[in-house]
Amino acid sequence: MSGNRRKASLVTTVLVGGAMLLTACQDTDAGADAGAPQTSASASASATAAAGAATPSASPAATAEASGGTGKDNKNGGAGGGQKQVGQVCGANDISWSTKSETQAGGYILVVAKAKPGITCTLPAVHPTVAFGSDGTEAGPAEQSTGKQITLSGNTTAYAGVNPKTTSANGGKELDSIIVAIGNDDPAPVSLPVGTITVDKPIVTNWHTSPKDAVPSQ
Repeated sequence: MSGNRRKASLVTTVLVGGAMLLTACQDTDAGADAGAPQTSASASASATAAAGAATPSASPAATAEASGGTGKDNKNGGAGGGQKQVGQVCGANDISWSTKSETQAGGYILVVAKAKPGITCTLPAVHPTVAFGSDGTEAGPAEQSTGKQITLSGNTTAYAGVNPKTTSANGGKELDSIIVAIGNDDPAPVSLPVGTITVDKPIVTNWHTSPKDAVPSQ
């Protein structure tokens, strides 16, 4: 009987020991599994931080350049260009130009000016500077008094009339374009086609908001 008891006791001890060993292994495996994601997350965080430190931040100037803006006023009104402040004098390159040949008053050229999209500027209360030919023959004033300032923006249109020949005698220069500027200091005058004209002592009116007021008279 004592032998059987010892066998039973030994079996029990073996079973209990095996269960404890199995439990210990399971706990070890679970602990290892639980620790694995933490190690991976830590490594990912470290890699992200290292990548951020290795990549320099873009400067504000570089960002502005990449977006197409420089912070400078763009007189041409192009993509990324700025808008002139109200009251600022127009330049010739702020304007969309056109010309029209008229037969009234012996024939003259009607100069039509509109601000380019996004531009707001002012035409001064004097006549535009109009020159002809390679020698720069300049048109004199057709009006004795000064006009009014005209603010160009949107659909607002200004007109000036040019009489290229005020003399009755034969002769003069045969030309097919005129050069127009907003005052003598305009840095970017424009050349406008007008067809063949004879130039001799030309004159030009002030700017007007109605084409009827821009008929040059001698």
